[in-house]
Parts: sequence; structure tokens; C-alpha cells
Amino acid sequence: MTSLFRYSSSPAIVPQTGCDWADTMVLNPAMIQDPKTHRLHMLFRATGPWPKKQMAGKPLPYPIFLGYGYSDDLGETWQADFSRPALAPVLAYEKENIWINNIHGHRVVNYANGCIEDPRLHYVDGTLYLTVACRMFPPGPYWEHDEPTQCCPAWIHDVDQPLGIAARTNLTVTVLYQVDLDRLTAKDYEHAFAYVTHLTDPEVSDNRDAFLFPEKLIIDGQPQYVMIHRPREPHTFAGGRQGVSPSIFIGSATRLEDFPTHQARHKLLAEPMFDWEGNRIGGSFPPIKISSNEWLLGYHGKKDDATGYTQSFMILKQESGQFPRVIHRCPDRLMYARQPWELEGRFKIPCLFSCSGVVVGEDLIIGYGVADERVGIAKGSFSTLISYLRQYDEAGNKNIS
Repeated sequence: MTSLFRYSSSPAIVPQTGCDWADTMVLNPAMIQDPKTHRLHMLFRATGPWPKKQMAGKPLPYPIFLGYGYSDDLGETWQADFSRPALAPVLAYEKENIWINNIHGHRVVNYANGCIEDPRLHYVDGTLYLTVACRMFPPGPYWEHDEPTQCCPAWIHDVDQPLGIAARTNLTVTVLYQVDLDRLTAKDYEHAFAYVTHLTDPEVSDNRDAFLFPEKLIIDGQPQYVMIHRPREPHTFAGGRQGVSPSIFIGSATRLEDFPTHQARHKLLAEPMFDWEGNRIGGSFPPIKISSNEWLLGYHGKKDDATGYTQSFMILKQESGQFPRVIHRCPDRLMYARQPWELEGRFKIPCLFSCSGVVVGEDLIIGYGVADERVGIAKGSFSTLISYLRQYDEAGNKNIS
């Protein structure tokens, strides 16, 4: 099959030798287009060794930061600011310091204390938000030894510690920030981000690949925020089954703060179905509106460590005030690492992982990370992609006309 996308022939952004927070890995970018200037803005995930926060007897931590970049030529070239992170974890190890004032001035648990990764930028009814997968403590060199608690303080195992399983196992919690794009553009990073809430409950499941629809939808007669998310334990949510690999869910809530509570409703959207998805699937970037009730959803799948992470797409449709459902799903992986610079380095699992898709004119511009080390950009005709997906039904079978 002819590729639907044109890929950059070299990385858009790479790790920077001597930049302590970004000298090891730069990957998984979020992108948004400025509605006033049409500039493309990017937040990218980055990490480097951080000896100043290494605890005695513990491995060297590799905190995960977000850096900022922009493009004035529709993603052909990028200017990245490596002078300092745009958004950095606090890296407190004392339990009394793992708190933050949210956008309403309330003191809440800072689930983003240790690492801030896999950003997604999206407007929701005119307000710019950022969702990020966070951990309470920084990881160690996970490409060598993937043990989430290897850089955690000993008190996480205390029976009476107040921060629960998020501290005890250092699992992933999705956090929502509000973003001031003007301040981000001016590199006034200290005032560009406001902590809104955590969107997922760590006591229910490790939960990532979460982001919002760009507008409220009418669900059961009420305007609701709608979220895509991927719990590690699908059976903990409505429609999920014990023993099934991580799957994509959809949830709704009247208030953003309701998502991690019992006031939110959740429903299974899609389970792994094809061979290349066997280990897990998850949403890639916020849904893109196709028509009044249809949405494009990019998603990723992983089969095993040999095949790694690859990308495809589905189309969702909302009817009669219910949750959107899958109506078209491509059975093939449409994006995967193939160029020499996209292939594995430190991280030995093949990986092409997208956190962003922006429609500009006739093109869908996709930002992606490869090998957990570099950033790439792909472009393709938005209408051609949609027409291609409409060949298939919700189970990936080719429609017979």
C-alpha cells in the first residue's frame, strides 16, 4: 500500500548534548496552531540524568520535563528552546511537600511532582488545555531497568503514608493544566501553566493516553466534557473485561474535577482487535472533528517488543445524545518506524508514538516520537485519510458497495 503520509527525512528535534534536562531523550510532541498568528506551537517530552536529586543507594533519576518549540513554516523547521524547561516537576521527596495550589487556589496533591510526560494540547470551547501522564517520583534509566519505584523514598511503603497507591507504586496519573498561549509564546513559562485537576483516579487504575474532546457533547440530555483514556486494568471500568489487554475508554463528566470520581460515566470504546494491537491500544491525540457528529481518532497499538508501537486511525460517530462509538476502524498499522533515524537506540523496542495531529489547510500534520529519543513530523491529506478509513466498518472489515 502507498503510504498516506510524507515523513520528514531527518529528526525535527533531537537531544542536546550538555543540556542537563534534555541530553538523553526528546520525544512525543504535542502541537497546537495559534488561532491568531497560525504559528505551530510544540511541547515535547525530554529527559536527562539528574544527579542533584539522586538519593543515597538509589539509581540516578531521570526526571521527565516538557520543553517548548515553535514553527512558522507549517512544521518544516522548528525552533526549540533548550535554555530551560517549559514545565518541570518539583521533585520533592518529603511527603509534606508533594502538594500544589490548583487553578482555584485549593491545596491538592501534586501528582506531577516526579515526571511530566506524553503531552497533549487541545482547545475545549476556546480554553487551551494540556493533559500529561505523570508520576509522583522520577523514573530511573527505565530503558535498562523498568522498575517505577527505583528512585522513590523509603516512606512510600509506610502503612499510614497519606498519598496512597500513587506514591506506593509510582503509577501513572493523568493531570490537566490550563495553558496561557500568549505567555507560553513569550517564554514566560512560570505563568503559562495552571494546575487544574487530576483526571484519573490512581486508586482505580494506572491510567494514561487521556485527553478531552475539543467541545462539550450532549450526553443523556446534558452538556458534558468527554474524555478518551486508557486504564491499564480495563476491568475496573464499565464494559471492560478481566484478562483483556489495555483498551480505549470514553468518559463524560459535568465538571472536569468530576472525572476521577463516581460522578463521571465511562464506557468501553475499543479493545485490541488486530494482530499488531495484541498487547495494548491507546488514543494518540485529541479527536479532530470531521462533521457535526463525526470525529477522527488516531490511536496506537503494540503487539510485542519485536513489533513495538505503531499507529492507525478510527472514525467515531455520536448519535441521539449517546457516547460516540466507532463506525470505521483501519485494520492496518498506517504509521511505523522505518527510516534509519527512526529506529531504536537506547530504547530497544521499535516505537513510533504520536501525541499530536493538527489540520492545517488540506493537510493533517502529525508530530511523533521515535525510539524514545527523537521527534519527527509527518503530513498527509486529511480528506484522503478520511476516505481511506471509510472503506472499513467498525471491525476493520472492508465495506462491500
